[in-house]
Amino acid sequence: MDIANQLVRSAADGDVIEVARLLGQGAVVDAPDRDGRTALDRAVEQGHADVVSRLVGAGADLEQRVGEYQESTPLCMAAGHGHTAVVGVLLDAGADTGAQGRLNHVPLVLAATTGDEGHPETVDLLLDRGVDINVVMKHRTALDWAVRFGQEEMVYRLLGRGAITSAGTLAAARERLGRHPESRRMTERIAVALLAVDVVPGANQEPGTEAGHPR
Repeated sequence: MDIANQLVRSAADGDVIEVARLLGQGAVVDAPDRDGRTALDRAVEQGHADVVSRLVGAGADLEQRVGEYQESTPLCMAAGHGHTAVVGVLLDAGADTGAQGRLNHVPLVLAATTGDEGHPETVDLLLDRGVDINVVMKHRTALDWAVRFGQEEMVYRLLGRGAITSAGTLAAARERLGRHPESRRMTERIAVALLAVDVVPGANQEPGTEAGHPR
């Protein structure tokens, strides 16, 4: 096995000592393995914050394309998996928090909406580090997406952190009710929570306008 494959495998295994040894022997930090994955890619995927820190310290590219289809970025991947410690390492290193990757994903939106109820600790970290809670992805904020997906606890969390409710957010609730009448009670609870705060007209685009890129 050549040194690039050894480095990627060790990173995936979380073996920070072996990663440091291979780097010391001259392994190129961002060299891909036979599957086209890099050490940072696999370490982020597996949630190995100590390995990620070592790789970043060795100059790994924070904006490189990662994932099986190279569709994402390290921060988006970490946010979507809820690897909060990894997100912290990447933020410390200066990773961009805006729309990124081939799909123009936004880390906060991924953290808020991936899985059944998103990743609350990751969302809190991103917000604590200054990420705009009303950043949009495909014309929807994290709150809009959480409403659309019926993620009740995340809706409450985002509202508690100051997320803006717009006409588009309310439209997302109506859309969900039309698509999922079986979840009427939950959707009604969400709607009540949304209506309990001021609605800001024109805060974001109406749901359904998917063309274009996030602002």
